[in-house]
Amino acid sequence: MIGRRQQVALALTAVLAAAAACQNAGRQESKHPTAAVSPARGFTLVASGDILPHDSVIERAAFDGGGGYDFRPMLAGAEPAVAKADLALCHMETVFGADGDYSGYPKFKSPPQIAPALAAAGYDGCSTASDHSLDDGADGIRRTLDAMDRVGLKHAGTARSAAEARSVTLHRAGSAKVAHLAYTFGTDVGPVPAGEPWAVDLIDPDRVIADARAARRAGADVVVVSAHWGTEWQDQPDRLQLGLAQRLTASRTNGRPDIDLILGTHAHVPQAYEKVNGTWVVYGMGDQIAGEMYNGRGVQDRRGNESTLGRFTFAPPARPGGRWQVTRAEFVPQVYDVDAGRVLDLASAIAGGAELEGVRERIKDVVLSRGAAADGLAMGG
Repeated sequence: MIGRRQQVALALTAVLAAAAACQNAGRQESKHPTAAVSPARGFTLVASGDILPHDSVIERAAFDGGGGYDFRPMLAGAEPAVAKADLALCHMETVFGADGDYSGYPKFKSPPQIAPALAAAGYDGCSTASDHSLDDGADGIRRTLDAMDRVGLKHAGTARSAAEARSVTLHRAGSAKVAHLAYTFGTDVGPVPAGEPWAVDLIDPDRVIADARAARRAGADVVVVSAHWGTEWQDQPDRLQLGLAQRLTASRTNGRPDIDLILGTHAHVPQAYEKVNGTWVVYGMGDQIAGEMYNGRGVQDRRGNESTLGRFTFAPPARPGGRWQVTRAEFVPQVYDVDAGRVLDLASAIAGGAELEGVRERIKDVVLSRGAAADGLAMGG
C-alpha cells in the first residue's frame, strides 16, 4: 500500500513526464525507450529479547494504568531505538489471558494490553514460539494472536489453524520483503497436542531449512529466524546452539544462504553475538522485561533483567537475486529496572552512575566474547 506522499509524488512525476513528452514532439524519437526504475533501498532491523511479565510486572502496569493496564511507560526507554528502525521485532514469550485472569510464573497469562504498547513503541511484529506458548492451551494462543492482529502486530511461531501455520509472515522493509520464522525447543506443559501439531513451531533443522526455502519461494528477499533455545543462566551458547547455528547458516540454495539472520531468546541472560558462515547469529538477547529473576540455584540474579537490542543494517544486492548484505551490525545494552518498572538504554548510561556503567560493560564483554568485534559488531547508541 502506498502512502499519501507517495501518491502525490507519483502524480507529479506523471505530469512532468507528460510535459516533457510534449516538448520533445517532433524531435528524434528514441529507439529504445526506458522506464524510470526506483533504486533499491536498504533497511535497518532491530530485535529485542524476551518479554516475560511476572506478577510484579503486571502489578506495575496496573499502577501505571490507573485502573487499567498500561505497558507503554515500561517500553518508553526502548522506543527511540525501536521507532527509528524500518523493521522492529520483539519476542512475546507468554500468552494473553482474559477478563482479569492474569498470572505470572509458572503458568503465564499476561494482560492483552501489552500488544498496543508494543505497537505504540514501534514494533512491527513478534516471535511467539516459546516454552510458555501452551501455558493456557489453544485458547491462550488464539487470544494472543487475536490481540496482535487488532493492533497490526504481525507474529510468527504459533498458529490458530493449520492454514495459518503454513503461511509465511512477511514484512516490508525498505525495498525488501523480509520473512520472519520462529521456533522453540519445546514447551513446559509437554508435547504439542496431537490434534493440533501446528499450534507451536518446534525446532527441527530440516523443518527450519525447508520453511526458509519456502519463504524464498513466497518472495522473501531476507529470511530471519527467531530461535527459543539454549541453557538458562549460561552466558555462552551451549553445544546444541552452536551445532544448530552451524547447520542453519551453512544451508544454501544455488550458492545463496537460505537464512540471513538468527535471533536467539530463552536463556534469561545476554549471550554472545557471532558471525557464523558469513551470517550473524545472536545466541541470546536476554530478558527485555521480567520481574525479579532467580537462577537455577534459587538465588536472585540481576542478569535476568539485562538484555541487548540487536540492530542490523541491510544493503541491497549488487545484482538481482543476490544476497542482501549486513553492512552494519550493532548491539544496544539494556536493563529492566524492577523497582521503577522501566526499560533503560545503557548505551549512554554514564549519567546513571558506576553501577549502570558496570552492567553495560559486563553485557559488552559477553556479547563480544566470541570475537564479534573483529567482524564489525559495535555498541550502538
